[in-house]
Order: sequence, then structure tokens, then C-alpha cells
Amino acid sequence: MRRSRRQREQPDLGILSSRTLFALQRELFTRLGEQGHPRLRPRHGAVLAYLDEEGSRATELAAQSGQHKQVIGTLVDELVELGYVERRRDPADRRAKLIVPTEKGCDFMARSDAVLAEMEAGHARAVGEEAYAEFKRVFKLVAERQSAWQGR
Repeated sequence: MRRSRRQREQPDLGILSSRTLFALQRELFTRLGEQGHPRLRPRHGAVLAYLDEEGSRATELAAQSGQHKQVIGTLVDELVELGYVERRRDPADRRAKLIVPTEKGCDFMARSDAVLAEMEAGHARAVGEEAYAEFKRVFKLVAERQSAWQGR
């Protein structure tokens, strides 16, 4: 399927967002694989990107990531099997479970933060610090506005 010239020359927000996300994920997970985390995949980011070091409930992870709770449950199962998280009782509510990163999970999260910071610093150098800061400010506003549409 060929895209129109307009989409090639003036890509819309959806195309720009997806190109950015997929390229960012490819680089991030390739680099993290080289740093000792080769079995993780971009889909695991729906949990690990939003996980608090003290632990998070699956419902919180679903809400933050925009994924269904069942999807989060499947990803948590995979991450438990891979040794990145464990389920613990929530001390605030003994009926609830917290998803808590293991030492391996914390290592991944710290390395991920460092790699993303390096990637962002590279973008800032390429386009200029002020331009990149303004881009992030505006992109955050657009993302928040778009996310608010979901709540309708």
C-alpha cells in the first residue's frame, strides 16, 4: 500500500508519533539487550515504564499505560517468569497485590532511564537545547490533550 505524497512530505501526528515510538523502542531495547537484558521486548514497557520502585497495582499500571488490565496481567506473568518483578501483598490492602521490581528489574529500570537520557541529550544537541525543550513542552501538552479525549 502506497502512502500519498502528502503523508510522505507532511506526515500527520499519528505517523510522526508511531515512527518516533517504534524507533525509540528499537534503539532502547537493542542497547538494553547489549547491557544484559536481551529477553525483554518493547511490550514489557507497558509495565516497566510505569512501575514504581516500591511497587504498583496492576490497575494503576493499566490506567497509566492505556492497556487493558488483562494485558497487564499477561505482561506481569511474563516479567515474573523472566525475574524482573514479583507479586507481593499490598500492606495498605491485604486483598490487593503489588507488582514490585526485583533487583534485576531495578537494574533494567535504572539502565533504561540512563539510555533514554542519553538519547534525549543527543536529540537536544542535534536540534538545539532550547528547541528540544520547547518541543518536549509542546508535545507533552498535545499528549495530555489527546489523553483527555479518552476520558470522554
